[in-house]
Amino acid sequence: MRDVFSFISIEEPPKSLQIIVDDIAEILNAADVNTILHEYHRTGKGRDPIIHFYETFLATYDPQIRERRGVYYTPEPVVSYIVRSIHSIIKSHFDLADGLASEEVKLLDPAAGTLTFPAEAIRLSADEFRNKYGEGGLHRWIKKHILANFHSFELMMAPYAIGHLKIGFIFDELGYKMADDERFKLYLTNTLEMEEIDQVFIPGLSSLSEESHLAGKVKKEQPVLVILGNPPYSGISANINKWTERLLKEDIDGTQSYYKVDEQPLGEKNPKWLQDDYVKFLRFAQWKIQTSGYGIVGMITNHSYLDNPTFRGMRQSLMKTFDEIYILDLHGNSLKKETAPDGSKDENVFDIRQGVTIALFIKNKKAKAPEVFHLDQYGLREEKYGWLDNADFSKANYIKIEPQSPYYFLVKRDTEKIKQYLKWLKINEIFPVNSVGIVTSRDAFVIGFNERELKSRILQLQNPSQPDEIILQAFELKEKSNWKIKECRQHVEEISDVNTYIKKILYRPFDKRYIFYHKSLVERTRLEVMHHMLEANIAIVASRQAQNGFKHAFLSNRIIEFNLTGTAGRYGSGYLFPLYLYPDKNKKHMFSDQAEKEPNIPEALFEKLELVYGHKPSPEDIFYYIYGVFYSNIYRETYAEFLKIDFPRVPFTADYEIFKTMGKLGKQLADLHLLKTPALDLPISKYQGSGTNDRIEKVTYKEDEQRIYINNDKYFEGIAPNVWNYYIGGYQVLQKYLKDRKGRNMDDAPRYCRIATALSKTIEIQEEIDTIYPEVEKKLVQM
Repeated sequence: MRDVFSFISIEEPPKSLQIIVDDIAEILNAADVNTILHEYHRTGKGRDPIIHFYETFLATYDPQIRERRGVYYTPEPVVSYIVRSIHSIIKSHFDLADGLASEEVKLLDPAAGTLTFPAEAIRLSADEFRNKYGEGGLHRWIKKHILANFHSFELMMAPYAIGHLKIGFIFDELGYKMADDERFKLYLTNTLEMEEIDQVFIPGLSSLSEESHLAGKVKKEQPVLVILGNPPYSGISANINKWTERLLKEDIDGTQSYYKVDEQPLGEKNPKWLQDDYVKFLRFAQWKIQTSGYGIVGMITNHSYLDNPTFRGMRQSLMKTFDEIYILDLHGNSLKKETAPDGSKDENVFDIRQGVTIALFIKNKKAKAPEVFHLDQYGLREEKYGWLDNADFSKANYIKIEPQSPYYFLVKRDTEKIKQYLKWLKINEIFPVNSVGIVTSRDAFVIGFNERELKSRILQLQNPSQPDEIILQAFELKEKSNWKIKECRQHVEEISDVNTYIKKILYRPFDKRYIFYHKSLVERTRLEVMHHMLEANIAIVASRQAQNGFKHAFLSNRIIEFNLTGTAGRYGSGYLFPLYLYPDKNKKHMFSDQAEKEPNIPEALFEKLELVYGHKPSPEDIFYYIYGVFYSNIYRETYAEFLKIDFPRVPFTADYEIFKTMGKLGKQLADLHLLKTPALDLPISKYQGSGTNDRIEKVTYKEDEQRIYINNDKYFEGIAPNVWNYYIGGYQVLQKYLKDRKGRNMDDAPRYCRIATALSKTIEIQEEIDTIYPEVEKKLVQM
């Protein structure tokens, strides 16, 4: 470590700093470590005083590096449960009566941080040894077992240093003094890189290369029985290299790729979540146990991989490697707004928003058919800590589940419903050309409430007399690695008529706006799909995932923004499924005879329905039937669990009359949602109040008056509670519309009255749909 610190600091520290370091070392040498540790534990502060120093450091640490590397301390109850469970499994499954204290156990923490997990494993195994065999052989046991067989990797210098310090304290507590030529096998290395630092003889760097070489031997050659820890969670992984790509995407040493399922390619358009760091660490652990022949993985990670459809290949792969899988889902996902089953508060065991799970994966010496066991723990953080502190690992605590193709869920699911539901076509199979909405990365500038204000901004951008710095400051624009103001302005200045690129966009439900639809300002235009919406067209918008109930279906007759039905990253951002496809006017189709629009529906579906109905339905018939089904409350509630995790599927009734009736109701909904129906000519709401103040200042709903106030003087009357509280996707529609216009004048009151009326009539039509939906499933078209 001295060499490494010397290398990092480049030179010897100044004399003043050397004195301070020497003073600290003298104080530590004089301290009674045992007394400090016992007093710390006795006063209820836990068993780890070192980490409280480190947590203070983390609080002021570079937040971007912390997020990118996933630097978060693991709570002691979590660590204790995982280590105790592994200790128990070693005894019960591998005939090693001393558990972690057995000298046959080789242990690795591949993302060690400050060695929280190895430290707990050392304490527990030391207690096991002393209680069974006494103190006399403890020194030999530490030397022969702990120093020889416990390995850890850490990438960051600060936790690496703290980790070595912590082990020193633990050994002091155990009465063991390391010799000058001894060290704990914590290596400064990136677990997810296989290339070693070249051997050189520069002071400091030679020590780093030696660390890298020793770590490489463990990665590539050392069999391990136990892999444990808390790998970093980082959706935007900093670990992308040839090795991790091969590890994830190839069948390697008998472990199935995460990018295929049931021997077929995964088929995900955007499988980016498989690049999360925690996935890579789990994959590394799986590969390491596979090459070792048998062993245990015990980790706490993000719980998304349990049921997210993107991870179905990963789940199948894990089931092929491990004979027993135990999932303890600790939930606490504020992104999903999780609550306990009784509706009470559910908290995370970490100070993070992403829910977590503890997983124990066991590969026995003698392979057997895989078994999966699951357990949910909801509630307040302290309640979860209490359970983890007091529960011993037992199969009896878990419920056996039967993951099945094609999803291989590692959570409880109604398998009978799955079998029925999975026979139906997904919406992306019915409308194969589809895409999420556009992403501008600068909505406030590129999207406007009207054409005039938007055009004014673009003309200022074209004005060469305005410096780049002024434009950036005036419009609060920020440059990015893939977007520079100078290059953008060069492209925009070449446009002779900016009106050409000003298009209508559906920004939120019922919220039509205008966009400067040009690649110089729109980061992701999705033009390959959106160009079909620049013509006369209509499209269903539906989310692939929908937490807290499926309300994520709407429609549009124009291009849409990514967050139309839900906030990106929080489950519910909408995919657009156009009804018709148009030839691209900007491309010459030398080998295509398409001159006009054609349905975005496979011909096989038309043929199947014509065979059953005796009539060939039109594209619109199919479109409106689907839209009606998606607005059935019965459908939404019955299949809520499936609608959380993948595109909605469509049950096609075999009864032509039911098909027509549902389609008629779907058409009525569509007309309401496009605000194009005489049914809105007599609105349920009126805009009332006196004075000239039409400014939206504070939005307040008063249920007893059935009024929505936009300021002290003006209000909309006639708004029933169920209309005010109506959601489309993740948005309370009437509130969202006004909230997004706070500070602006209410200049479209008639439109707002029509929106309220459309919602009221939507509720009525949904009740009609539910009277016939049960008939839909009585006899279904077999696809």
